[in-house]
Amino acid sequence: MYRRLAFLLVLTLALVGAVPALAQGQGPSPQHSQAAWDASYWNNMSLSGDPVVTAADAHLDWDWGTGSPHASVPADHFSARWSRVVDFAAARYRFTAVSDDGVRLYVDDQLLINQWNDHPAQAFTAEIELTAGHHLVKVEYYENGGLAEISLSWAPTTVNVQNWRGEYFNNPTLSGAPTLVRDDRHISFDWRSGPPANGLPADRFSVRWSRSVSFEPGTYRFTTRSDDGVRLWVNGHLLVDDWNDHPATNSHGTMYLSGLVPIKLEYYENGGLAFAQLSWVRQDGTTPPSSGGAIVVDDSDAGFVRGGSPTGWRAAGEGYGGQLTWTRNNDYARANYNWARWYPTLTAGRYEVFAYVPQRYSTTSNARYWISHRDGYTVRVVDQSAQGGHWVSLGTYWFRGTYADYVSLADATFEPYLSRLIAFDAIKWEAR
Repeated sequence: MYRRLAFLLVLTLALVGAVPALAQGQGPSPQHSQAAWDASYWNNMSLSGDPVVTAADAHLDWDWGTGSPHASVPADHFSARWSRVVDFAAARYRFTAVSDDGVRLYVDDQLLINQWNDHPAQAFTAEIELTAGHHLVKVEYYENGGLAEISLSWAPTTVNVQNWRGEYFNNPTLSGAPTLVRDDRHISFDWRSGPPANGLPADRFSVRWSRSVSFEPGTYRFTTRSDDGVRLWVNGHLLVDDWNDHPATNSHGTMYLSGLVPIKLEYYENGGLAFAQLSWVRQDGTTPPSSGGAIVVDDSDAGFVRGGSPTGWRAAGEGYGGQLTWTRNNDYARANYNWARWYPTLTAGRYEVFAYVPQRYSTTSNARYWISHRDGYTVRVVDQSAQGGHWVSLGTYWFRGTYADYVSLADATFEPYLSRLIAFDAIKWEAR
């Protein structure tokens, strides 16, 4: 019996000792995007033997000057390797490595930059076409003497932007090259405590959105809602300047506009929850302007019609454009139930329809939107209680371009009578 126990003990120790060696040899798995770099440091310039330090580096942007990256690593004559699996969108990317001294860059084991020589701090670039999905990025570096510096960044060389050009930075100051550039359909984001995209941090990041919008002549009221800082430029004028840490807060600015106007919104997140939103409305009560094929009808516009019991309707000074309409629900379609319709002015064509659900006065889980389109009627059920502060898609349809195009919503939610609040705010049609 003792021999058997001794044998099992020896076998267990052997297996336990084998696990770290196996894990060390495997390296990063290409199946999942990594939040940090797998880093290894050697006390020689040739990446030879076993590393003296291994770590998970949150970034690859180091300037050690004449110092050392670690107490176990000399200030001169050392080398390092970083590897990480990154989730890329399909595009052609330009990688930029800045080093003093030697650097090699591999993407999916393809050598893109090979500057394995002594040199002062210098930038080297290479481009590669990447498919959507996970790709392995690896950097090798050595330091001979003097100053020591290494960094890596990348960005798409071209982005087909039809809506908002979103430039995302891995710092809160919009500094350097953006980590991500993409086409954002709307500025209506609630990231809560998560990151805005793979490869970006959940805290201490920033974003710049820009586009040009065609406005009919009129006075427009712009509303930003953010957590944390936000700045809004309209036609070159700083209309909102709330560049500080704060919880979700609305800010407003008003301007007379006509024709094609550039708009730029800058945002940063410091810590905690992250929220960014931009909307605008004409103050004379007409339908807001077309925005890249979008037509918006708000509850304050002439295209909004309501009926039912006049005493059942309520209003609040918040939501899209700073105003919303709401009622308490009926359990079914009783006599004098409340209803509303949004009538757009459309050119015949195909549009995606969105309903804006405000943060408050939206506790129903069974808002039944009816979409009248060329091919009939479609009902879409929206849980307003779970969609506060969001545009919610109601689907894509062909429309006739007549008065028969509309979206309808009633307060008959089939929930216990007068137990829920149902919001009637804005409806949007985007050309597809």
